[in-house]
Amino acid sequence: MSHVGVGPRAVTRSVAFLTAGALALPALAGCSSKDPSGKPLAGQDIALAARARIADGGTLHWAVDSVPETLNTFQSDADATTARVAQAVLPSMYRTDATGRPVRNPDYLESAKVVDTEPKQVVLYKLDQQAVWSDGREIGAADFAAQWRALSGRDSAYWTARNAGYERIEKIERGDNDLEVKVTFSRPYADWKSLFTPLYPKDVMGTPDAFNDGARRKLKVTAGPFSLKKVDTKDDEVVLTRNPRWWGAQPKLSEIVLRAVPRDKRVSALAGGEVDLAEIDPETAEQVALAAGPRDAGTGTGTPVMGASGSPAPAPGPGGTPLPGPDGKRSAADDLRSWAVANGSDEDAADKETLAREKRREAAEKYRRRQQALSGFELRKSLEPAYTQLALNGADGPLADERVRRAVARALDRKALAKAVLGPLGLPAEPVGSHLALAGQPVYADNSGALGGQDAKEARALLADAGWVSGGPVDKRKKGEEAAGSEGEKTKEDKGGKKTEKSDGGDDGTYIVGEDNKNDDTDRESGERHRSEKNTAQGAYAPKGTAAPVGSAVKPLAKDGKALTLRFVLPSGPGSEALRTVADRISGMLKKIGVGTDITKVSDESYFKDHIASGEYDLALYSWPTTAFPATDARPIYAKPVPAADGSLNVAQNYTRVGTDQVDQLFDQALATLDDKEARDLLRKADSRIWAAAGSIPLYQRPQLTAARDNLVNAGAFGFATPVYEDMGFLKKGAEGAPRSASPSS
Repeated sequence: MSHVGVGPRAVTRSVAFLTAGALALPALAGCSSKDPSGKPLAGQDIALAARARIADGGTLHWAVDSVPETLNTFQSDADATTARVAQAVLPSMYRTDATGRPVRNPDYLESAKVVDTEPKQVVLYKLDQQAVWSDGREIGAADFAAQWRALSGRDSAYWTARNAGYERIEKIERGDNDLEVKVTFSRPYADWKSLFTPLYPKDVMGTPDAFNDGARRKLKVTAGPFSLKKVDTKDDEVVLTRNPRWWGAQPKLSEIVLRAVPRDKRVSALAGGEVDLAEIDPETAEQVALAAGPRDAGTGTGTPVMGASGSPAPAPGPGGTPLPGPDGKRSAADDLRSWAVANGSDEDAADKETLAREKRREAAEKYRRRQQALSGFELRKSLEPAYTQLALNGADGPLADERVRRAVARALDRKALAKAVLGPLGLPAEPVGSHLALAGQPVYADNSGALGGQDAKEARALLADAGWVSGGPVDKRKKGEEAAGSEGEKTKEDKGGKKTEKSDGGDDGTYIVGEDNKNDDTDRESGERHRSEKNTAQGAYAPKGTAAPVGSAVKPLAKDGKALTLRFVLPSGPGSEALRTVADRISGMLKKIGVGTDITKVSDESYFKDHIASGEYDLALYSWPTTAFPATDARPIYAKPVPAADGSLNVAQNYTRVGTDQVDQLFDQALATLDDKEARDLLRKADSRIWAAAGSIPLYQRPQLTAARDNLVNAGAFGFATPVYEDMGFLKKGAEGAPRSASPSS
């Protein structure tokens, strides 16, 4: 089950104090003459093709996680499919390019720019004169104004999930003509390009009733290359069809059917011809790559999919050699032994072995047929605009101490963790260096130096400074009570009373989500060193390179009679295997500095709601998307928790409960400046502070694996870019061998 969540432009993104010993922050990367943002680690893999090579017509069957509960992306139960539908059927003033930057959408906008800053910021939109809703009405100021009023937060009758940016608008009015829309802000807003994407008609946004209920299962009025034909909950699909009033490049496809297919059923759906395009897990990706065999240089994904052992996955043999069967562990000796038993003198054994051989033959034939069906697909892979992090809950317990959080962070070999997940897939295995952006995006800079790299010696010193003693006494438990820090195979009940499993396993970063700190904000910029050498015995560490004495295994740490054991909560469902692998490796790294982990696997349904959001964990793995507007979208994730009216703590989306006033101020300053370079510098500084607080540790960019029919073009692993739905389609007959590097525009 995927808990990647939805990009925050579709819905709210759903999944720091410094002590006196804070690390001195390094000079900001933004001050360097070299651009630290770099390039995306992996480009798109969509079988790019010119429109002239694409056949007219056809239906694309596209696997999705669910049929959406609502088609209104501004509601709390909107999901990834909601966003996908909106991209195809509604106006977007800006879309994201392959480097994660916002670019003007020429189908709707002739231009958009800030025309005044004093006394107030004014943005003037000039709309394309052909842009009309499907009912024939021109897109104009009335639609912009209705969306602003609905999302401004001034009327609580609108059940909105987010209003970021819209609450800064003072008024919206018609410009010099019907094609101009003038937006005046009450206070400066740097991320104004994030607004009105998607744009809904005034019919949806005009009244609370229409907003709350009118666009949940239908959209009567649209304005994209496709229109919504139906949402079919019985057949679990959403059908999109060509918009006859579309004024841009006409869609190549006649229909797009978004069909809900569980992740663990997708390989069967692909082999059965039920879908043409599907995001898949690494195990399915290996099957698809194996069935497809080697591709020519113009079509490939660059590097081969790797097997579980790290070696390239085998391809079909020459001359039509059969593909390996489903049981890859059997050897020639096993087959010979089986034949001997089946033909031996022991009739009972022979009968059993003959039956087993028949079952293996049937399984092998089934596997062969499936692989033959999968040979019509190819693997397209990139990296998602999202990263997996290790979250450290700073609300209470050992991790409320910043020194302990930083010790945990300094124990991690992030490069090795990235390699464990991405290396077998042939994808760049680079650790993520920012909480706010990914390589290639303008705000990106590797600010991990504010915390420091892997250093077990420093990690132990931090723990010693916090009072955790190696091999210290631990209080004995009552008879029958499980000892602290044990990693047994027993089950226990989670918060909801459901049985959960304890495991030594971990996940692939499938959880993407979108605060609660009881410590004072004592962020200090004086540059004083961490007090790692105080309160520790001289000579505790031998010089670098000294061999460890025999029997010098790291003893568990304890303090006040309690062992330093952290609750590590993980999802148990299918698709989380890589996360469990990562968790297992993290546990091993922490064990080397004397920190124990109590790993508990819980159901996917309770993982986020009952553990992450409610704060019932010490360590957890989940993922966040990055967007072109980090000042707006990342602020709720790292904002300092504040007391709510009822006495509880409002954490917004900061599920690590670690935040500082200074980080909040840096975000606010970045939002209020219209100077792009100044905004980037402020955000990079905020990121450095977030690193230093060690509430969350970015690990690796998530893999994006897609199986696509081999004649389907301009679709697949989109990376940062917004899909261009009108350019998707199937190649004309005879066009399969043409180069795939051509421009998608004719």
